[in-house]
Amino acid sequence: MVDPSEALDGGAIDLDEIIHQPTRLQIMSLLVSLDDQDRLAYGFVQKQLELTPGNLTTHLRKLEDADYVATTKEFHGAKPRTWIEATAAGRTAFAVYLQSLERALGVPRGR
Repeated sequence: MVDPSEALDGGAIDLDEIIHQPTRLQIMSLLVSLDDQDRLAYGFVQKQLELTPGNLTTHLRKLEDADYVATTKEFHGAKPRTWIEATAAGRTAFAVYLQSLERALGVPRGR
């Protein structure tokens, strides 16, 4: 068992507030679980997380503004399709977020 006071050695715990918000954490978790070049359809993410289109769009805008995700719009015939993918910066930010969270929770390195 790790002593919680040891988890705080090395300074304050700084969790990225953009990622830490529950819905954005779910979005990022879905995206970073994919290979680097893979992406998810907007509709799939919406259904998986049970979000309204407006709610998902608002959270994606926040993540895009931070350069954590990128969206691409394509047409298949006359039907538009939006794809979402984690950027390299988003993957790095998520990894740092996880390390900070593990430190805050006292998870030992090299589990």
